[in-house]
Amino acid sequence: MPKSKLTDRFGRTVNYVRLSVTDRCDFRCVYCMAEDMTFLPRQQVLTLEEIARVARNFVDLGTEKIRLTGGEPMVRKDILELVREIGTYGLRDFAMTTNGSQLSHMAEPLRKAGLHRLNISLDSLDEDKFRTITRTGRLSQVLDGIDAAREAGFRGIKLNTVVMKGRNDEEIPELIEFARRKQVDISFIEEMPLGEISEHDRGLALCTSDEVRDIIRKRHDLVPATEDSGGPARYYRMPDSPIRVGFISPHSHNFCSTCNRVRVTVEGRLLLCLGNEHSVDLRRVLRGNPVNDEKLRQTIINAMDLKPERHHFSSDGDVQILRFMNMTGG
Repeated sequence: MPKSKLTDRFGRTVNYVRLSVTDRCDFRCVYCMAEDMTFLPRQQVLTLEEIARVARNFVDLGTEKIRLTGGEPMVRKDILELVREIGTYGLRDFAMTTNGSQLSHMAEPLRKAGLHRLNISLDSLDEDKFRTITRTGRLSQVLDGIDAAREAGFRGIKLNTVVMKGRNDEEIPELIEFARRKQVDISFIEEMPLGEISEHDRGLALCTSDEVRDIIRKRHDLVPATEDSGGPARYYRMPDSPIRVGFISPHSHNFCSTCNRVRVTVEGRLLLCLGNEHSVDLRRVLRGNPVNDEKLRQTIINAMDLKPERHHFSSDGDVQILRFMNMTGG
């Protein structure tokens, strides 16, 4: 793997890319999208071949880690073909973020296609609460998917929980015990102010990582983990369990100083920061240069100068970014 050629103005090396493969999802999670969404027309969406081309050029520029995101990646037709292709690129880490709804039949094919790890969203272990938060999801499907992923032999499985006061914060101890039983890592995430929502007040719903840690410490000791994941989570371990507990804190402890990642939306926008609108249109470059990749690579290199020093998420519920999370990629 070549040393990364992507460095921003602040000396941060970018070697991690999150690629959105669709803005569509079979859930309608309250923190991610509106109940009635308008999705992108087909011609605005990158083809799987274009997504693979973007991935290959990022790898040529030193990218070591790629995560496929959505929406829900597994609602994209022929997603396994893309996984098989990217799986040949020699990545140190190749992962997918998913709601888990399709894993009961997709977990084993994904692993065999070359995927290394899975991040699975799980915001409640109560069927009614789960349905309320996801609007359309069935908890049993996701639980079956988690078991299928474990049985498929993935080398890394992590649960992601977006914590909201009055919605699921009282389930933190139960979620910890579930992760311990299944022997999978779990991360608790502060809700991000992306997209205008009317379903709940984000300012009132914010549950900080410090608050979550205090709840867990009533039952379990938490010791800071020594290893660095290279991502936004701060990890802890419990002396009596092999799993890690992560905290992603865009409000209370932003992780901007060590940010090593960029995102490519399914319409081909290279986003330099989740919390800012700095972006470059890669779709135009891809389709304007269908054979030669030199212009694409140079555009990616030049874009690093646009990466801002930090985001400015507030904790009062105000929306700084109008795009929803399903448009950005998880």
